[in-house]
Amino acid sequence: MPTGEQQDPLVSFHFYVTIGDIQAAFRECSGLGSESQVVEYKAADKNGVEVIIKQPGALKWENIVLKRGITKDLALWRWRKQVEEGDVKGARKGGSIVMYDQSGAMVASWHFDRGWPSGLSGPALNAGANEVAVETLTIAHEGIRRES
Repeated sequence: MPTGEQQDPLVSFHFYVTIGDIQAAFRECSGLGSESQVVEYKAADKNGVEVIIKQPGALKWENIVLKRGITKDLALWRWRKQVEEGDVKGARKGGSIVMYDQSGAMVASWHFDRGWPSGLSGPALNAGANEVAVETLTIAHEGIRRES
């Protein structure tokens, strides 16, 4: 029997991203999670019957993938350039993804540690199309946690 008040699922359309001193609006965000490899250990119980014990192995954080309409702002491109020039240490930044409800109140947030831009791609251009040009940023990091 459920306890407490029924809660509506959160709507994902309203969120904002901060990466170090870079603040930007994006239209899509994915990769807010982790995965553990599964290690199988075979053993025998007291009756000699084989059992398989599954336990967590190495932890892997998903890369964060962000998409937005391209703008004149070059902050993300300058950040990526640091990695291209070999300054990964200087490029590492913490960041947050904050989700808001329809009234503008914060309803969920995630924070990642020591992130760096492992990929940044410009838009696919098509003179016959009538759509926003979208760039994609991929962030590799060393941990993400949901804070609220």
